Amino acid sequence: MITVTDLSLNYDGTPLFSHVDLQFVRGNCYGIIGANGAGKSTFLKILSGQLDSTSGEVVIQPGVRMSVLKQNQNAYDAYNVMDTVIMGNQRLYDIGKEKEALYAKEEMTDEDGMLACQLEEEYAELGGWEAESDASRILQGLGIGTEYHYNDMATLDARLKVKVLLAQALFGNPDLLMMDEPTNNLDIDAVNWLEDFLLDFEGTVIVVSHDRHFLNTVCTHIVDIDYNKIKMYVGNYDFWYESSQLVQQLIKNQNKRNEEKIKELQDFISRFSANKSKSKQATARRKLLDKLTVEEMPASSRRYPWVAFSPDREVGKDILFVTDVSKTIDGVKVLDKVSFIVGHGDKIAFVGDNENAHTALFKILAGELEPDEGTVKWGQTATFSYFPKDNTPYFEGCEDNLVQWLRQFSPDPQEQYLRGFLGRMLFSGDEVYKPVKVLSGGEKVRCMLSRMMLSGANVLMLDQPTNHLDLESIAALNNGLEAVKCNILLASHDHQLIETVCNRVFDFTSDGKLIDRKMTYDEYLASQAAQG
Repeated sequence: MITVTDLSLNYDGTPLFSHVDLQFVRGNCYGIIGANGAGKSTFLKILSGQLDSTSGEVVIQPGVRMSVLKQNQNAYDAYNVMDTVIMGNQRLYDIGKEKEALYAKEEMTDEDGMLACQLEEEYAELGGWEAESDASRILQGLGIGTEYHYNDMATLDARLKVKVLLAQALFGNPDLLMMDEPTNNLDIDAVNWLEDFLLDFEGTVIVVSHDRHFLNTVCTHIVDIDYNKIKMYVGNYDFWYESSQLVQQLIKNQNKRNEEKIKELQDFISRFSANKSKSKQATARRKLLDKLTVEEMPASSRRYPWVAFSPDREVGKDILFVTDVSKTIDGVKVLDKVSFIVGHGDKIAFVGDNENAHTALFKILAGELEPDEGTVKWGQTATFSYFPKDNTPYFEGCEDNLVQWLRQFSPDPQEQYLRGFLGRMLFSGDEVYKPVKVLSGGEKVRCMLSRMMLSGANVLMLDQPTNHLDLESIAALNNGLEAVKCNILLASHDHQLIETVCNRVFDFTSDGKLIDRKMTYDEYLASQAAQG
């Protein structure tokens, strides 16, 4: 469906990637991954024709209808929701408007009548008579109720606009679908619906995403941007990650005989091929993996930060008691008589759309906000470290460099120790003397995680820690939280993170009530689905 030949892109004479040769075929879903700045979104723009390459070519099979997820939320403010979605098939929308203009004439000529007949025929072929019902089905699947379908786009909030633009991209059964971060700002129900939609989608999907669960569910192939090259591998993200780690380890162990390396890799391929049996696309992945050779396994240059938490002491029996806590913010009650006890070994996921409740509760537990009513009591042996959703106060106006900034949180003030610690968090060489006020969002998050690791706390509270992180840092954080033996309270949009780390779920309803279930996240989702 798409053929990429000898593609290169240079910025100011520096190659972002070069000599790329790939084929994207019908029926597969391709996840594009790479470190921050590697060129994922740029490559997607070249494939969709929004950006020109320096050399080479992208050829899309004639007759293929391509749909691209738009990024400008305000581009359709002059239209209503239904029209915006139907514009996903621009030809269909244009025919509909042309027909309306013809029929609005007081008198139609013979030529008008002939044109109307031609338009009606094409309109029917394109599914025009089912367009509004199809658009409504997609909108409702993404969580936009029928009461919004004919509202003006300008009246919607940002989260609803994102969903409408996604519905636009999905509308009209395109042959080729390209999406950059489609799960951003989607609630879990909308993400699940989108996954199911793509699993049934018969065309070609090319997607950039930091959502590992999403990539694992829908992808048949991973397109990796690394070493200034772009290579395609069979399998989903987990297969790419685990196999790349294995290959890297085997490369380091040069004393092993080649035959031993090959056998270990083949055993890995066989184990993974028998796994992940959820869907039609998973079945397709298994067939592809069965044909995979060792030479096609990924070797990645990707660097992963070192994330490991080490409590100074084990927490005792009494950890945290919250009783009838309520809080109203800006006239809205975000917490309503919330009560719970944190037990030994509890790792709690904060879920649900009421993110204001998550943040308010974290701030109350950290002593940064007073409840309107109710009490919070920490156990004598409990020590907590808090990762706030907004870390701006820790960096804004600060003139310190990285070493100076980290020293205030470290039990060891020696520069050699601090530089070593920062090196493991991917701040190498003279980067450790960079002023913290100029750090990127992802770099600030790594600093905040460093602060938590140095705290020695036995209760970790994290409010959206994966925001701004790349896939490598998310994987490292996931591994660190899985391994630590302490209590965790975690709010995150990352399905895989909360499923693999947490054993208890707090769902905060829109009116501030707490639903408390001692189960994993997937078990909770299954129980909710069973209730209808």
